[in-house]
Order: sequence, then C-alpha cells, then structure tokens
Amino acid sequence: MSLLPVAEAQNRLLSRAKPVETSETLDLAEAEGRVLARDLTSKLTQPPFDSSAMDGYALRRDDAPEPGAVLRLIGTSAAGRAFEGEVGKGETVRIFTGAPVPSGADSVLLQEDAERLDDGTIRTTFPVRQNQHVRPRGQDFVEGEAVLPAGTILDFTRLTVAAGMNNATVEVRRKPLVAILATGDELLPPGSQPGPAQIIASNGFGIAALARKAGAEVLDLGIAPDDQAAITAAIGKAEAAGADVIVTIGGASVGDHDLVRATLTAAGMELDFWQIAMRPGKPLMVGSLGPIHVLGLPGNPVSSLVCSLLFLEPLIRRLASLPPVRREATAETAISLRANDHRQDYLRARLAKSATGGWIAEPFGKQDSSMMKVFAAADCLVIRPPHAGELPAGAPCPVMLLRPDLLA
Repeated sequence: MSLLPVAEAQNRLLSRAKPVETSETLDLAEAEGRVLARDLTSKLTQPPFDSSAMDGYALRRDDAPEPGAVLRLIGTSAAGRAFEGEVGKGETVRIFTGAPVPSGADSVLLQEDAERLDDGTIRTTFPVRQNQHVRPRGQDFVEGEAVLPAGTILDFTRLTVAAGMNNATVEVRRKPLVAILATGDELLPPGSQPGPAQIIASNGFGIAALARKAGAEVLDLGIAPDDQAAITAAIGKAEAAGADVIVTIGGASVGDHDLVRATLTAAGMELDFWQIAMRPGKPLMVGSLGPIHVLGLPGNPVSSLVCSLLFLEPLIRRLASLPPVRREATAETAISLRANDHRQDYLRARLAKSATGGWIAEPFGKQDSSMMKVFAAADCLVIRPPHAGELPAGAPCPVMLLRPDLLA
C-alpha cells in the first residue's frame, strides 16, 4: 500500500465521520461547552411586565411634556415590591430599576431630572419622551420562543439566557466515547520499576488529555501485552462500552510482535488506509469496526501525539458537532531549512515574537520521534510540505500551534 498524503488521509477519515446523534439531559451547571441536541425554548416571558430601566419616577408623559411640571408623589415601586395602585392625572410613583411600571404610567423620568418639594410633590427639570426608560414586557423573549437552536454550543452567554428562560436542565448531544489501548510487552504503567527491557507507558496520558480537550469521554483500556487474545479482550470491552473511537498505541507496524492490525482484522475491522506520507507518524492505521472508528497510532511518543493532533482531534470534533480547533498560523523560520523529500515533515519548534510583532519559529536541532522532552518544550510544529525546496532563514513558513491560545 503506497503512502497516502496527509490531506487526503484527513479527508478520507472525516468524510465518513457522522456527528453523534444520541443525547443526554444535564443540569444547567454541568452543561458548559456542550452542544444542544434540540431547540431550547423559553418557559416564560422576559421581562414579564413593563419595567423600569432606571431609578426615577413613573408618570404619564402627557403630564410632563416640558420641564416645570409639578406631580404628586403617591407611592413607590421597587424590584419585588410593585406599586398596586394606578397612576392618575398629575400623579407619579417613585420607581427603581427593574421594578414594574405601575398601571397608568407610560414613561420614567430620571431621578436626577426631578426636584423633590417639601409638600410631597416633585417638579420635573427635563422633558419626558413617550415610553422613556421603560422596558416593555417581552422585550427580551416570550414564552415558547425558541431562543437557542439545536447545535448551539453552550458558552457563558448562552448558559445565562438558558437560565433566564427558566430552564434548569438542557438536552445536549452525548460526548463521543474514545477507548484508548496501549500495546506492548515492554510497557509498564507510571510508578512501576522497569526491568532491563521495559519502558514506562506515557503516550496514553497525552492522547487522553487531547481527546478530553477535544470534547470526548475517555475509556482507558490499559496496557495489553503482545498477545492476540489480550488485545481481542480489550477490543471487546470497547465494543461493549459503546465506544465511538478505538485508539491503539503501538503494534500496528509489520514486525513479528506487531499484532494490532491482524487482531483488529480478525475481529472484523475494515482497513481504510495504512501508512501516511508524513514524518513523524508514518505507520498510522485507519479503519472501522462496524460503526466504530479505529485509529492505530505509532508507538513512538512524538509520532503518536502528532498523529493525534492531525487525525484524532478533528475526528472527535466532527463527532461532537464542534468546530475545528484553529491551530494554523504563519511564522518566519529562524534558520534555513533543507529541501524535503516525499513525506510531509512536522518539526518541533519554539516560537518568539519578531520586532514587527510576527512569529519567528526556531526548530530544535534534534527531531527524533522518541524525544518527549523536546516536544514538551515546543510551541509549534513547522510544516514542511512534500518536495519543498530549501527555505532560507527569515522566509515565511506554515506552523501548527501546539497551544492555540497563543493566537489570543
């Protein structure tokens, strides 16, 4: 099977990814960042009555069209304590912000535009406009109105209006479930004492964090040895849990101990493609096990994380009905870059601001795909397209941000 270009591989993966359709009901306090499964309608009208937008005096505009009108003060209307009477000709009611406008009144005079007199009257010092400083009933929304349509992502502004519409719960789309399985006789969990031929399994923690950040729930299947029965059992757990994606780490190459592809095929996986024209990350495997998406990631830490950024994150976002994460940017390369071969390179690099406010990317000298420390220190990946010519220092180059908040 020939090496597949990165863009084509991404398109093939995402073209068959359909958003999760099942839903769940959550308390409003737990729904931040979730996607509405259906239109959210208001259970009340807001405001529920004509209310005052300012502190002042509720009156009839015809009684005070010009400054100098004298009105008799007959009561007070405050938030939660409405004036029960009616404002008649030549009368006014002291009113506070959010309070109901009394029957008979149609406008509000600002408190600083009135002079209190000793005999219990006020004198206006400013003209009044019709409906001045009055918020009409239903100005914001009315009962039964579909304010937030299905597909809306619930952020802080939308949670506020959802609560204001008197919704204590919301129906949201279920998060995609991503099952992660590390494979290899050599792997031990963190905290273990490795033997002479063993290493600590680290990739799964970064992949799980990336998956959760992308909008998924994660099922940790642990570590399976290089044994077909053990791998089959782990796959069965993912299927039983209703996983939307199975991610395997390692074991998808062609060595005698690389059993993942053969085991998944025996379990019914249809292989879509295998081996990508990229560096690091060439031995990526993509397939489907019934409705479950399967991603077989390389075992090297950097390879598995780069593949997760390029393939797993956008897959989860598509399944979760969330927009793609914006990671693309342009920088100037701090050093000259040699001509590239047929594989697309992703070079770990630091970013710094230039004198003009742009980005300068400086790739690390060592790019071995097993070096985790370099990846942790990097800010971005410099992208070198296939067959790209030599790039001199100072030339623009595309980069993929590892931390998108750098764009803020």
